Amino acid sequence: MFGGGQPVFVLQQNVQREHGRQTQIANIQAAAAVSSVVRSTLGPKSMLKLLLDPLGGVVITNDGNAILREIDVTHPAAKSLIELSRAQDEEVGDGTTSVVILTGEILARSEKLLGMQIHPTLVVKGYFAALTEALKVLEEIATDIDLEDATKLREVVGSCMGTKFSAQWGAKITGLALEAAQIVQETLPNGKREVDTKRYARIEKVPGGSIEDCQLVKGIAIEKDVTHARMKRRIQDPKIVLLDCPLEYKKGESMTNVEITQEEEFEKLLLQEEEEVRKMCDCIAATGCNLVITEKGVSDLAAHFLMKQNISVVRRAKKTDQNRLARVTGATIVNRCEELTERDVGTKCGLFEVKKIDDDYWTFLTDCAEPRACTILLRGGSKDSLNEIERNLHDALAVARNIFLEGKLLPGGGACDMICAKRLHEAAKRLGGLEQWGMRAVAEAFDVIPRILAQNAGVDVVTTIAKLRAAPDTSGIDGVTGEIVDVTAKGIWDTYRVKTQMIKTAIECAAMLIRVDDVLSGIGKPKEPTPEVTNYA
Repeated sequence: MFGGGQPVFVLQQNVQREHGRQTQIANIQAAAAVSSVVRSTLGPKSMLKLLLDPLGGVVITNDGNAILREIDVTHPAAKSLIELSRAQDEEVGDGTTSVVILTGEILARSEKLLGMQIHPTLVVKGYFAALTEALKVLEEIATDIDLEDATKLREVVGSCMGTKFSAQWGAKITGLALEAAQIVQETLPNGKREVDTKRYARIEKVPGGSIEDCQLVKGIAIEKDVTHARMKRRIQDPKIVLLDCPLEYKKGESMTNVEITQEEEFEKLLLQEEEEVRKMCDCIAATGCNLVITEKGVSDLAAHFLMKQNISVVRRAKKTDQNRLARVTGATIVNRCEELTERDVGTKCGLFEVKKIDDDYWTFLTDCAEPRACTILLRGGSKDSLNEIERNLHDALAVARNIFLEGKLLPGGGACDMICAKRLHEAAKRLGGLEQWGMRAVAEAFDVIPRILAQNAGVDVVTTIAKLRAAPDTSGIDGVTGEIVDVTAKGIWDTYRVKTQMIKTAIECAAMLIRVDDVLSGIGKPKEPTPEVTNYA
């Protein structure tokens, strides 16, 4: 029981135990319900969802992961699908809507198999046979992309971002994401390529202006100002020291209570504090630096001494910003001022500058020799549009990262889904046995992506899908017009890494849910109060 006398487990009072086929049907229905929520958000003509969060805020988006993250559900199968979308977003950053739709469709197509009394184990065996076959098909139809062809890269990222809210601004967001991914990529000693956009491509939202004012800073931009008004706000070729310690006098724990009887003793304490701070500042100045950035605080006395030695100071920088600064400037983060040496000073940055954007001061470190980190400044008229642009930019960064890591593309517009459906139907005939029905269920489920694209484009779904089945393998649906086109010629692509991860995740989750034959609750029911009996005798 919590405050107000309300029972903790009120949602579980009327829940009855389910088992066997009843549980499987309930799980399928729950998956279909979650899938139906995000169906209309797929494709270039997708609709937006308006969500109310628990704190009363409003979220307007068509991002599958953002929508499902805000939904409050109690059914365990529905929660599994929401976690599925989150896992897809963390792994490859895109395909969060498609993976939920495909999982729900696979389970819906399998409901009739349970009615045919086919054991779920045999159905699951067919699922994994379909997964193996589908991955072979995707490997066959995948095409390599030239990572040096900037025009082709922009076309691919733009194609993947065509379903997003930011698509109306054309190549702006696409160009920012692609350039950021190119900046942060590096080749490891083992020859593999690494593109860590989460750690080294920082997104900062600055309200005001318009989307066209968004810019990529080839370096670092943080919302900070120098600690003293007379410090330099512009330094050419700065020599930078990064600290993880406070620049202030640290009193010992035993000195918290000091008894002073004479004025001279108080002056000695002040002189001792001043001397300690002066020593720290002298250690910093001995390195020859002219800019200090620390994660901790800076006292007024330390700021005064450093200002006298013509050193600018920025305080209370975030740990993540310090790591990016170390990568950009070549400086080493030091924990004690006494340990500073000239080797710890960073000199790779060409310009330090403090600018005022609207009412805030921003510190820029740019013109770097090798800018292996970057900052993207997003501008927008409203908070809702900025948040949605940020979500779209995260997806665009993930798409660019996947291209650089994998370098393979698949035909989009539902083309590769239709190819997989055709091949799986043929493979099911060769498979034979009851396992073929599980493979047929997956093959039928692959039709769902082109079907929803046609539906959201506003064309006749049955006619369009029938034409698509008879069209060549490179044919898909143009999500804007609903027409069947040659997607490779039109430049409609899917990334190989996103598609394979989506199919793996969807089939594995469907296999897990269909094998559940019992739902057991570990939450007990609240005890009903015993009615009091009054004896009036």
